[in-house]
Amino acid sequence: MKNTLSMVFVILVLQVGAGAQTVSRNNLIATDSKTGDKRPATVQPEAPADFVIGPEDVLSIVVWHEPDLTNKATVRPDGKIGLPLLNDVQASDLTPRQLQERITEGLKAFIAEPQVSVIVQEIHSQIVFITGAIAKPGAYPLGRPMTVMELLVRAGGLAEFAKGEDIQVLRKEADKLHRFHFNYKQFAEGRNYQQDVSLRSGDMVIVP
Repeated sequence: MKNTLSMVFVILVLQVGAGAQTVSRNNLIATDSKTGDKRPATVQPEAPADFVIGPEDVLSIVVWHEPDLTNKATVRPDGKIGLPLLNDVQASDLTPRQLQERITEGLKAFIAEPQVSVIVQEIHSQIVFITGAIAKPGAYPLGRPMTVMELLVRAGGLAEFAKGEDIQVLRKEADKLHRFHFNYKQFAEGRNYQQDVSLRSGDMVIVP
């Protein structure tokens, strides 16, 4: 049993480490092989398609043929980012595509047919929480898709007297509180894998 638990722990540590959410600025610009023109890169970040931007997220705004307008911006606590020509632009509560469309419309007053890309470089607005009999309780950024087991690994594993068979995940949706159960022992033994649900921003994991 100890060998099985150790193997699961090592595999998950490697998976968590490999999932770092960073995008090099060198990848933000692509070069046309025929004309040599610079254009926004087509490579997309690891953020989900329905990802909603929030405060403290770091974005790269790329405007084709307009290097002075291409920059990196951190979403302020008021949900806005500062951009040349447009001043303050609301970014929070929008998807990257929605923000791209908003910036494009704003730049049409200054540039003919602007081509804009919005790339999520770092995600800091989405957070999950873990508390109870765990080595390192606290808030953890949800910078990439993460399951209950992955969060347990990131939080240092269960404490000595933790009741791993009765871990709970609390999730609030539309004023309703949903409760999911996670049995660490079953998962470590290779049973009931479906209980290892993907976490959402705001989820609270409780280890009794």
